[in-house]
Amino acid sequence: MHDARRVDWDGFHNARDLGGLPTLCGGTTRFGSLFRAAAPGFATAEGWRQAREAGIRTVVDLRRPDEIRQLAAAPPPGVDRVEVDLDDAADTAFWDRVRAAGAAPSNPLYYRLFLEHKAERCAAAATALARAAPGGVLFHCAAGRDRTGLVAILLLALAGVGSEAIADDYEQSTAGLRPLHAALGRADDAPAIAAALAERGTTPRETVLDVRSGIDAPSCLRGGGMAEADIAALRSRLSAG
Repeated sequence: MHDARRVDWDGFHNARDLGGLPTLCGGTTRFGSLFRAAAPGFATAEGWRQAREAGIRTVVDLRRPDEIRQLAAAPPPGVDRVEVDLDDAADTAFWDRVRAAGAAPSNPLYYRLFLEHKAERCAAAATALARAAPGGVLFHCAAGRDRTGLVAILLLALAGVGSEAIADDYEQSTAGLRPLHAALGRADDAPAIAAALAERGTTPRETVLDVRSGIDAPSCLRGGGMAEADIAALRSRLSAG
């Protein structure tokens, strides 16, 4: 990962800037605009100071309400917080379909189904990012890999980032999550996810490439009800000009 994308704010895990990624038209995504991370439950006062110094003014939390109640971590004054329940866990029929397809919320096999059937949730997350106050926006779920990863794929596709660069960004979470797993006292789940995908003849990277190849980001967002003005605002946040 490019050093300028690296985020080392104290207590933040699996965090990185979405800037500096090459687009197919020869440009790059904007630095200091959109950041992805795991939930900032271990963030220290110094870490938040560093985040504010980097320009963070809004945090968009993609977790379910029950997760937020259990693991709330309020940002300091001067940083807005917005909640967008991406999962729609109440739609049990959809999640039964995900499991029947051999996918799971902990691996990228479900991303394509989610983008196809939950476009309104994706649009809600993207709209929150587009309408955030001026400054940097940090979006996260629990680990910053799956819900956050799915939204990141959509954002980077909207910005015109190529498939390989999107897959590279996704794969950063493998190493990025090891310190978080250790802090939580639990085993790294990356080997189990890789093994589950290998049984289906694929890999995490190949799955993400497949998701990217099948996504028309503007159509997905419009189909989910996102306004054209918000799509334009989000592109502006993503574009380095």
